[in-house]
Amino acid sequence: MEDRWYRIENVETVDSPTLVIYPDRVKQNIDILLNSIDHIDRLRPHIKTHKSAEVSRMMLDRGIKKFKCATIAEAEVLAIEGAPDVLLAYQPVGPKAKRLLTLSQKFPGTKFSCLVDNEATAREISRCFSEASKEASVFVDLNVGMNRTGITPQNAVELIKSMANLKNLRVMGLHAYDGHIRDTDMAIRTQKCDEGFMPVIKLKETAEALLGRELIVIAGGTPTYSVHRTRPGVECSPGTFIYWDQGYHDILQEQKYLFAALVVTRVVSLPKPGVICVDLGHKAIASENALDKRVTFLNGGALRPIGHSEEHMIFEVNDNRVYVVGEVLYGVPYHICPTVALHQTPAIVYDGKVREYWNTISRSRMISV
Repeated sequence: MEDRWYRIENVETVDSPTLVIYPDRVKQNIDILLNSIDHIDRLRPHIKTHKSAEVSRMMLDRGIKKFKCATIAEAEVLAIEGAPDVLLAYQPVGPKAKRLLTLSQKFPGTKFSCLVDNEATAREISRCFSEASKEASVFVDLNVGMNRTGITPQNAVELIKSMANLKNLRVMGLHAYDGHIRDTDMAIRTQKCDEGFMPVIKLKETAEALLGRELIVIAGGTPTYSVHRTRPGVECSPGTFIYWDQGYHDILQEQKYLFAALVVTRVVSLPKPGVICVDLGHKAIASENALDKRVTFLNGGALRPIGHSEEHMIFEVNDNRVYVVGEVLYGVPYHICPTVALHQTPAIVYDGKVREYWNTISRSRMISV
């Protein structure tokens, strides 16, 4: 019998396309995460996936106190909800340093930190915070193979030495994101992750001897969480676990999270025999991947995507199923994080019905700071 957990009884009241969230399944995903690690203090989940005050509150209520985020707006949402410890996992270049300072002044109950990977940025942060007689907490952003941001561990010692002499700036630890490691084979993923992490261990020992104190290490994201969670003392930062998506469901087979956010779309046209068009355009679902890796329908038949534009997605019907205009399809996004950012007011489903709508508050680039 088909598992119909996703069916919405009052779906006729829900306009499409829209993101729908199932809070009961969100709570189950939080429980799965909590049960996957030896101590809750080693969790520092990233909120870039959900961008939500409501979901942040769910995690805080379960005892999670440390968080990671990508934008000043996300950091502010966490502060509004009372998160004690927030890492801006981004190097604050340009006006962001001043915004981070303003945020720390507005929310003194939250300890903010950020990433740094070069001396010029470190000096600017030091200058900005010194003028306000505030101390800036920073983590050294390490490039462990992704080649997106960071300084290689081998070159980080001199940077740490220079930062140790800057006013009102305190090096809290090391940040190593290895999001490029996504092998389905867990043994291969573990091997690559361990190899990338070895220089981090060596750097930690050298830096602690240099500074005369212990440093925090924050490592990985969702793909390598299964590896880093086994390292004593290392803080882990999964994010996608909260809603899950088809991409990680296919790759990370050892992680058993539930789909907790879907896109509801409707058939809007039958342009020719064997072809349907739905209202799930680029503006409603993440479209950075190949055409066949954007959405999977839980209640669809043998559909092959053949076209995608701003407001429309076109499918070839490869079975005998007959579709009608107005028919509702429930889709699992291949990549949930940017999909969430496309929906300001997701519909919230309790007990099979949409009961309310949330505001994806940190979808905005600025809230008040």
